[in-house]
Amino acid sequence: MQIDKLRGEQLDQLFDAILALEDREECYKFFDDIATMSEIHAIAQRLQVAKMLREGQTYSVIEKETNASTATISRVRRCINYGSDGYRIVLDRLAGKET
Repeated sequence: MQIDKLRGEQLDQLFDAILALEDREECYKFFDDIATMSEIHAIAQRLQVAKMLREGQTYSVIEKETNASTATISRVRRCINYGSDGYRIVLDRLAGKET
């Protein structure tokens, strides 16, 4: 399983740090310090692509609305179809929050 490749003390520390954040403002502050704007936007873009794929949007619509490349869209689709269910978990929880 690919998720085993991720495991390690440094990543555990990173994920524990993220889980320790209490609100959106703390997330903004932490990610502003830890990542470049480009890195943050790339991650946010992938999440938006995943959401739109789950909604049944076409590649051309996703490409136009998110400025994601078709390679990025394809990679996200592969993760949705064959990955570790991370996108599903997050998108399901976010959808539950919206209601």
